[in-house]
Formats: sequence, structure tokens, C-alpha cells
Amino acid sequence: MKTAVIVFPGSNCDTDMYCAIKEGLGEEVEYVWHDDSSLDGFDAVMIPGGFSYGDYLRSGAIARFSKIMPAVIQAANAGKPVLGVCNGFQILLEAGLLPGAMLRNKKLKFICKTVPLAVENAETLFTAGYKKGDIIQIPIAHGEGNYYCDEKTLEQLQEQNRIVFKYHGNNPNGSIDNIAGIINEKGNVLGMMPHPERAVDMLLGSDDGLKLFQSILQHWRESHAAVTT
Repeated sequence: MKTAVIVFPGSNCDTDMYCAIKEGLGEEVEYVWHDDSSLDGFDAVMIPGGFSYGDYLRSGAIARFSKIMPAVIQAANAGKPVLGVCNGFQILLEAGLLPGAMLRNKKLKFICKTVPLAVENAETLFTAGYKKGDIIQIPIAHGEGNYYCDEKTLEQLQEQNRIVFKYHGNNPNGSIDNIAGIINEKGNVLGMMPHPERAVDMLLGSDDGLKLFQSILQHWRESHAAVTT
């Protein structure tokens, strides 16, 4: 599996994501600069956290218009796994690949700590390695992670089982329905505020995020085997 890690001006979690793929999975991974226009040859796309373009206007608003984004949208439409973490989630929302928007944290303060997440849907290509109801420990680091959507969208997310992760116990940022991560209708685009790439080894305090990347790899292997046979 060959993975692209998109790098914007202001990205600061791109190395974490790169290492999660390279060292955590032992798979091929490359950085792709925001000014590139093609993702040909890549099997999966990762949009890391950070402060793309300094979060001017609002988080992800400028990055959404980068030259690379049409290729990201094309990859998503082609069914390839696309993962957006933290600022990456915000960019996916701005690009219309996921519904809803991000507001400032409820207490208007930047939060950086490890929090418990509940796995709400273990039947996605991102979560097949987990079980529904698993409580995992994943770090967060954001100032605008308060996920919001209207009532109709929330009902759709709930009815279609598209809420993948919820904050377990205390809600750190005020997100509606404790939402920490959602997928698109097709199930191949995941946006989440917590950082699984920072939880792939016990040296980091938790390896609960590794199963997410292993699930993506397993999905690719199964899909690749089906094509080759």
C-alpha cells in the first residue's frame, strides 16, 4: 500500500502521520506538497493536523482551495481511503467531503491531552480492527474541535451509522452528540479530531491508534487480492 501524506504550509503532524505508516505498518509512504496536483499511484490519502495557512479566516478554509484538493476529492470519489485528522478533519469539512462544521472549543481554550474515545462503528474500513464499544486512549490537540451540524444532518449521521468515534465520559470541546469522528456515506472518508498517529506505540503512552492504520492496510490487502484474483 502506497500512502500520500498531504503537507500544507503550517502542517505540524505530517511527520507523525508519515512515521505511523512507515514504522507502524512498514508500508510505503510519501509526502505530497499542497501545490502538487496529482495523487496518481497512491492507494490512500492522509491529511494531517496542524494550522494550515495559519488558520486564517477559519481552520481549513484556505487549504480547501489548494491545488492538491481536486486530487483528494477525486481519490475520495474513487473509493480510496481518505483520513483527515484534526486540521485534516477541518479541511475535509470545508471541502464538502464531510458534513458539518467546526466551532471554537466550548471553553474557548486550546486543549492538549489524551482522552478516552468510544468506538461507535467497528464495521468501517478504518475500524475493522476494533470492536463496537471499545474504549481507546487517543490524544487531542485543538482549539476548534467543537463539531456542529444541524438536526437533520445529525439524524442522518445517527441513522446511517456514520458516527465512528465519540468522546467517552467528559466531552472536552462541546461537540454535538459527543462526536469525535464521522465518515461519509460511502464509508471511505473519515474525519476525526483526536490523533491516532500519536498513539501507535506504548512509548507514546498508547498504541490504541495503531489498529486504525492496520484496518486501512487490511482493507487494501483484501481489495487488492480481490482484484488480482
